[in-house]
Amino acid sequence: MKKTSTRLADGRELIYYDSRDDLVRDDPDRRPLEATSTASEIRYDPLLDEWVAIASHRQGRIYHPPADECPLCPSRDGRLSEIPAADYEVVVFENRFPSLTSAVTGAATGSVTDQDAAPGEQRSGPLPQLARPGVGRCEVVCFTSDHDASFADLTPAQVALVLEAWTDRTAELSALPGVEQVFCFENRGKEIGVTLGHPHGQIYAYPFVTPRTERMLAATAAHRRRTGRNLFDDLLAAERADGRRVVSAGEHWTAFVPYAARWPYEVHLYPNRRVGDLLALNEAERAEFCTLYLDLLQRFDRLFDAEGGARTPYIAGWHQAPGRSGAPGTGGELALHMELFTIRRTVGKLKHLAGSESGMDVFINDVSPEQAARRLREVSP
Repeated sequence: MKKTSTRLADGRELIYYDSRDDLVRDDPDRRPLEATSTASEIRYDPLLDEWVAIASHRQGRIYHPPADECPLCPSRDGRLSEIPAADYEVVVFENRFPSLTSAVTGAATGSVTDQDAAPGEQRSGPLPQLARPGVGRCEVVCFTSDHDASFADLTPAQVALVLEAWTDRTAELSALPGVEQVFCFENRGKEIGVTLGHPHGQIYAYPFVTPRTERMLAATAAHRRRTGRNLFDDLLAAERADGRRVVSAGEHWTAFVPYAARWPYEVHLYPNRRVGDLLALNEAERAEFCTLYLDLLQRFDRLFDAEGGARTPYIAGWHQAPGRSGAPGTGGELALHMELFTIRRTVGKLKHLAGSESGMDVFINDVSPEQAARRLREVSP
């Protein structure tokens, strides 16, 4: 893999990832862009012991442009885009409308006390009102230059290059001062809320450990105290032994519908050897992931073929151990895994997050996990 870092006209970093070492990436960004201006901050919610990002500048981001004005396509035929080159394989660049700013200066822990307070936090009234700059970094990952493709259309070699980019960005972003957790993810489909149709994903480098990961870490620690074993190891072993919810399995990975799945069709993809993050995967595990993940995405697209070949909307994201210092053992306990799910529950119908889900975080699933796994096994590519 060849990695080439350059700068866009407004100073944002752009990185080309190429499978060939002889490619030269020196096309300048000729757009007359002004420097980006962001106003992101994170505010602490004392009721839920969580941080919330406030990023009002994102209201002006690009919204469903026509295909011939896509900002993620290469710059060609006289039209300039976010990618100066006339073609590319995989590109990563700083988001022009980030939820978190790139001026990383300090971190926010998952729980706040007076001792944790950073300079500039406001205190007034009976409860402290805690706010900090939304330090971190948000990046866009373009999987291919083909506007009409999807991740499921990539070759295993193309997926391998995307995986290299995810791994490289995890390493680079984790090393930034103040970054606590790196999350690589893809949203696909207008139903999900995607505003750009080009095949792409995002990477968030958070200045705190996310609430979902905090809950996983707490559950893992409690399981260790009760049993002396790792929760992720026991969960994967139980699913493989039961078999009813396993969708596909290889020598190095297992894909299964979780026992208490929240979404109509939800699959978790685990390496059979527990590792904490993408950097720890070996070459055999990387190679098998590429083919198995493509198989899963193609199965998802076959779920609703009755809709005239419509692509299944989904969210896919890597759960990695946080890089928080001063928390010995946490990284070794949390297992790297991919979670993939769709909000579509049947042909023409979506699973909406209504009162119970949105108001109380209690999910009600209309499809049994065993039924979902059986259906996913049936729609083999």
